[in-house]
Amino acid sequence: MILGSIARRSFGGIVAVALTTGVYAFGQTSSAPVDPGVRGGPAGAGTPLKSLTADETAFFQDGQARFADVEVVTKGSNNGLGPRFNSNQCLSCHSQPDAGGSSPAQNPLIAVATLNGAKNTVPWFITQNGPVREARFKRSANGVSDGEVHNLFVVTGRTDAPGCNIAQPDFLPAGNPLTGQGGNSNIIFRIPTPLFGAGLIEAIPDSAILANMQSNASEKSASGISGHANAHLSGNVNRSANDGTITRFGWKAQNKSLLMFAGEAYNVEMGVTNQLFPQERDETPGCLFNATPEDTLNFTPTPETTGNSNTAVISDIEAFANFMRMLAPPAPATPSSEKGRATFARIGCVHCHTPSFTTGAKIASGSSTSPSAALSNQTANLYSDLLVHHMGKGLADGITQGGAGPDEFRTAPLWGVGQRIFFLHDGRTTNLVEVIRDHQSDGSEANEVIKRFNRLTTREQQDVIDFLRSL
Repeated sequence: MILGSIARRSFGGIVAVALTTGVYAFGQTSSAPVDPGVRGGPAGAGTPLKSLTADETAFFQDGQARFADVEVVTKGSNNGLGPRFNSNQCLSCHSQPDAGGSSPAQNPLIAVATLNGAKNTVPWFITQNGPVREARFKRSANGVSDGEVHNLFVVTGRTDAPGCNIAQPDFLPAGNPLTGQGGNSNIIFRIPTPLFGAGLIEAIPDSAILANMQSNASEKSASGISGHANAHLSGNVNRSANDGTITRFGWKAQNKSLLMFAGEAYNVEMGVTNQLFPQERDETPGCLFNATPEDTLNFTPTPETTGNSNTAVISDIEAFANFMRMLAPPAPATPSSEKGRATFARIGCVHCHTPSFTTGAKIASGSSTSPSAALSNQTANLYSDLLVHHMGKGLADGITQGGAGPDEFRTAPLWGVGQRIFFLHDGRTTNLVEVIRDHQSDGSEANEVIKRFNRLTTREQQDVIDFLRSL
């Protein structure tokens, strides 16, 4: 049993919780490896990149403030929640261990369900101590392939949505509420991905990703590893159907850029239309309260607008993208577990979890650099190849996005994993030992590497776990 204390940090009304273990400490041995749990100490995350200019800092702070804004239905100082939505602010899904992170320990969706008089029932897979989840349906009611997000909540009953009367989706029958396993076999879940260091990931050249994909080919082949970039275009490595370049954000690397990521999330997760996604996802009469798109450029700042006139002009999705782009990567613990790092490499984990990339050089103009010198020629210690890999029957979600098939997922970046609470695409576990073992199943590219992990001594396995919790 792992006992621990709870450290609370508050961000705009949302509390993020860090669990600090009290029995198992890094380096302790037992008959089997033990995940010591969420690393204690300072968050080491949620701060801007170093060397930002004064203007860049102002835009980062503006985006950070909007990231915490709570949306309401009737457009005013905010931008129009619903008609269907999963939550009412970015921060509610991305707050562990600080703003821009992942799902917090105390689930904020419980309160969101009935806020302002809403009549929503909390779905069975949303629990007080479980992860924030979104739900996708494998098939529609008529039996055809679906794959889309079906929002948890509706604005029906809210005091700011008079006359709207639409129903929540049917998520029954129920399964295990904490793991999300079992229950309705047509539903799969996704939990929030951390956003730390996202600007560095965006700035990695396609050529670097492809060169890394082709490196150590014989070793990867011997290990059964054959990842590819997410490709819409036949014969190409996961690429954008628009311009053919590599997509890299999201569980299946389905989004090309941070602006696309922000625009999609604003409409899909909060129901706020914007200039990238200008139509409501549900246009039921009586449930549309604002002109669309709701989030736009603002060339005439009002007294409600905060910040200086430069930041006031941009839309929310541009502000969100700026915040993510200039958000620093998480700082690892000091010292980290060097034995574990070496073992992690020796058994082949680095063939997918590439330790680092170097970002490209930005376009210089006069004495300034665009978009940021802080993103130019920087080392990104992300521990990911940004490719999608077959993860086998055990993790397959049955959803295809672009060139990422039903059992394929982007290699999850591991920086910051030491302070994450929930793991895998559906949040089924909080235990890194289980995460490693869940990588092994019929059809998984990780099978050979996991066999090597299983052949390690208990001490060596513990070193690997301690290394991961030090990131």
